[in-house]
Amino acid sequence: MTPEQITSTWLSSVFDSDVELTDSKRVGDGLVGMNLRLSLASRNPDVPATVIAKLPSPDPTSRATGIALRNYEREVKFYAEIAPTVDIRLPRCFHGDWSPDDGDFVLLLEDLAPAAQGDQIVGCNEAIARRSVLELARLHGPRWADSALDAHEFLSRTSREESVQLQAIWNMFLPGFLATFDRYLDSEGITLIKRFGERIPDWVEGRALPATVTHGDYRLDNLMYASASGGYPIAVVDWQTPGHGQASGDVSYFMGAGPLPPLRRKIERDVVDGYLAALGEYNVSVSDSDFWHHYCRDAYGGIIMSVVASQVVGVSERSEAMFAAMASRHTQHAVDLGSERLI
Repeated sequence: MTPEQITSTWLSSVFDSDVELTDSKRVGDGLVGMNLRLSLASRNPDVPATVIAKLPSPDPTSRATGIALRNYEREVKFYAEIAPTVDIRLPRCFHGDWSPDDGDFVLLLEDLAPAAQGDQIVGCNEAIARRSVLELARLHGPRWADSALDAHEFLSRTSREESVQLQAIWNMFLPGFLATFDRYLDSEGITLIKRFGERIPDWVEGRALPATVTHGDYRLDNLMYASASGGYPIAVVDWQTPGHGQASGDVSYFMGAGPLPPLRRKIERDVVDGYLAALGEYNVSVSDSDFWHHYCRDAYGGIIMSVVASQVVGVSERSEAMFAAMASRHTQHAVDLGSERLI
C-alpha cells in the first residue's frame, strides 16, 4: 500500500464505523518500513484519535529487502499469532494484512505517543538498560521451550544448512561493509570481523539453550519510553524479525550497543542476573553459567546485523551513523567478552 491508498473510506471499512482521516504525517526513521501518524475523527468512541500506519518502505532497495527477507509477512503474522501469547508491552494492533502475491502489507497500530523513541546513536543510561533487558523476560518467559512454536513457520530460525547461506551472504557483503565502515573500527575489531566469516557455521551449531520467541532486532531505535508527558514505561515496536531461537541473542544484542562500552562493562553481569531472576516469574530455570556462555558468544549477532543490514537498506546520513555506532560497539563487545574463544 501507499499513503494515498489510506483514505477515509478504507479506514471506515477497517473500523466498521464512519471515520474521517483528518491528517497524515510521516514519523520515525524506519529503514525497511514507513510509519505514518494518522489523525482520525469519528463519533464511535472506540475509534482512537490517532493511529500509526505501517507500510512498505518507499525506498526501492529497502522495500525489496523487506519482501525478500519476509519482514513484512513476519510482522503481520507476529501480531496475529504470537503477540496475544506473550506479556511484553507492544502496541495494540487494530488491523493487519499481508499479500502473498506481491509482498505488500499494512498495519494499523496503537499510537504510543507521548512516549519517546530511544536513540541507537546516542546510547542509553543505566536505568534504561535495566528496564529494557527486564522487559525481555516478558517476551521470552511465556513461550520458553514451547514446542508449539514449531508450528509457526514464519518465525526465523537458523539451522546448520541455513548457516551456510548466512556465510555466503556475509562473504558477499563484507567488502562493501568494510569499504564504508572500516574507518569507524580499530585494527583489532577489523581483524576479528574478518576472521569470523569462516566460523559462522560453527557459531550457529554451538547454540544449545532452549528456544523461545525472540525479537531479532531489540535495540534502542525499536523501543519507546515514557516521556515527561506520559506513555508506557517501555513498549517494543518493529516486529519484522521475530524468531524462534535462544533468548541470549536478544539480551546480548541490546547490551552490546545500547549502553556505551564503559557503562556496559560496569553493569553488564548484574543486568543479566536481573534478567535471569525475572525469568523465574515464569518458572523458567536456566543455569547462570550456561546463559552467560551463550550471551558472550551471541555478541557476534550484533556484528552480523551491522555487516548485512547496512548493505541491504537505503543509505542516509543517519543510517550510516547508526550502523557505525552499532558496528563499533558490537565489535568491542565481542572483544571484551572473548567471544571468539567460545566458538
